[in-house]
Amino acid sequence: MLKPNSIKLFKGGLLLASIFFSVVTQAKVVLPTVFSDNMVFQQKTNVAIWGNADAGKTVTVISTWNNKTYTSKAGRDGKFKVVLPTPSYGGPYNISISDGEVTKLNNVLVGDVWVCSGQSNMEMPLAGWGKIDNYEQEIKDANYPKIRLLQAVHVTSNTLLDDAKVDNGGWQECTPQYVAGFSSVGYFFAREISKKTGIPIGLIHTSWGGTIAEAWTSATTLKTIPDFVEAVKAIENASNDGSDFKDKLAAWNKSVLDKDAGIVGGKPAWLAGSLDVSSWKTMSLPALWEEAGMPGFDGVVWFRKKITIPQSWAGKDLKVNLGTIDDNDITFFDGEMIGQTEGFNVPRVYTIPGNKVKAGTFALVVRVLDGMGNGGIFGDKNILSLVSASGERLSLDGEWQYKVGLNFKDVAPIPTSNDGPNRTTVLYNAMINPYLQFPIKGAIWYQGESNAGRANQYRTLFPAMIKDWRKSWNQPNFPFYFVQLANFMKVDAEPVSSEWAELRDAQRETLLLPNTGMAVSIDIGDAVDIHPKNKQDVGKRLAFIALAKDYGVKIPYSGPIYQSQKIDGAAINLTFKSADGGLKAKDGAELKGFAIAGSDQKFYWAKAVVKGNQVVVSSPDVANPVAVRYAWANNPVCNFVNGAGLPASPFRTDSWPEITLGRK
Repeated sequence: MLKPNSIKLFKGGLLLASIFFSVVTQAKVVLPTVFSDNMVFQQKTNVAIWGNADAGKTVTVISTWNNKTYTSKAGRDGKFKVVLPTPSYGGPYNISISDGEVTKLNNVLVGDVWVCSGQSNMEMPLAGWGKIDNYEQEIKDANYPKIRLLQAVHVTSNTLLDDAKVDNGGWQECTPQYVAGFSSVGYFFAREISKKTGIPIGLIHTSWGGTIAEAWTSATTLKTIPDFVEAVKAIENASNDGSDFKDKLAAWNKSVLDKDAGIVGGKPAWLAGSLDVSSWKTMSLPALWEEAGMPGFDGVVWFRKKITIPQSWAGKDLKVNLGTIDDNDITFFDGEMIGQTEGFNVPRVYTIPGNKVKAGTFALVVRVLDGMGNGGIFGDKNILSLVSASGERLSLDGEWQYKVGLNFKDVAPIPTSNDGPNRTTVLYNAMINPYLQFPIKGAIWYQGESNAGRANQYRTLFPAMIKDWRKSWNQPNFPFYFVQLANFMKVDAEPVSSEWAELRDAQRETLLLPNTGMAVSIDIGDAVDIHPKNKQDVGKRLAFIALAKDYGVKIPYSGPIYQSQKIDGAAINLTFKSADGGLKAKDGAELKGFAIAGSDQKFYWAKAVVKGNQVVVSSPDVANPVAVRYAWANNPVCNFVNGAGLPASPFRTDSWPEITLGRK
């Protein structure tokens, strides 16, 4: 499987949406791709088997779990549907579907079916571009015949589709061959439940890296949210051919170049070592520029740093490590381009060939373009460096000069592709709607990174999407469990505002919906990789929720969840639920990650002490505190857990305006 495109300004190629069908045998009955050998039906419910036959034909269905006959007559349009009851979990069974010629589904199990969806951290496979922790051994050990896998293919559509496209010819048993390219989170979730219960588990994996939640939400629901009404209308009125998108995108890119002050006559104008930079400002890198004096800025910024090359490095290849940049960069050394990369989660490593490396002082220039949300050269300061052929290192962190080339407020909005996945409702249409007639146990979800720049909006969008799915499936209370965003990006020395913290808080707030659960992953992320390799614990934490809430297993399934605060003089007392086994610091040290503020809304690091099921927070810098925040950063240093070792969710006790408020 190809690594998903996670660039926030999506530039994917054209993909014509169509309706896909799978013929199990050369019979007249044609079944959707959700039906195949090795499939799993949801236990103890009424399941539908539907498809197409000749108009007016009677279709007969017989299953070996009860050997009863069920019939339906195909309508004028050839469509038929047969409904039959399923027993408690078991199998394998066979199913015969006949309109005179028999189609058979073999090796069928009855158990629990879970939908796995979201963006790249749900999509991340064990092998391929994922290569999770210990992936070779995990794949080798993945022989679980009672776990069945259905892998949906990426498809978009402006209109509702009746069927999905799938890989591997349909459902397959969980074996090393088929698990290698499958969702790691989904697999580890199913493995934990299967081991603990023995119930067959079917996973429908339908996710797409880099995608936004509104793409997975129906037009009907989005029309009730003012922010999305016009976008939905545009989708409904658009064709599926994307015929003029390339022209519009080319014109937009030209307008960006024409208006970029750092480009004159189509050529970069701010590269020369002798350039007068007296009007340039300074910024300490790595940093997100929103947190370094440029709040809310989207556009182009040019960064410069003078570097001195020693004689001993001359004539030899020189490696430039810039870490991660949000979103896209073009990098120059001594007036010549040495590399360019698109994507906010891609490490930048460029090589200056030896014949270009001379002793002396030269300008390293980086043109950074950010389309939405955070922007800048923001990775780990220990990565920012020049490395010689012999391994000597020159740090590039610290002061850089910068100048704005273009504010995107001065150009038209980027054109929207008619085929890309980051458009309202197009993934719901193509990758959710085909499964709505198929009963499920529940859904697991890992997404939010692509909505972090609009975290305040997510407070409305995400619960609306969950309710939308439940209504569409006609299962108004099915379990919906999700992963809270992991820690990512550089560690901040002082308390700061954070889009990712706001997104996590929107996820925490969504727990107010019934039958939801949240797996906290604030302790198992990666500062320099938006795709953390530890997917085992993510899957397990989701499974703990399901085991406790749906399978009757008495285990802790959540870390501490903030409930309330009480101001007590110069301290604030915090109360928590899910304090199984008590509250403590994971490493036995003092609690970390708490910040406290007075009415001036300025936060200071705080001392936090456990007292029973409460945490008492105070700071000598805040005499009259009114609010506390915990783990409120992109990559917080935090260690608050319960007796089961499960981490506390980041939270805030205030309701002060968020930095993402009003973004659409």
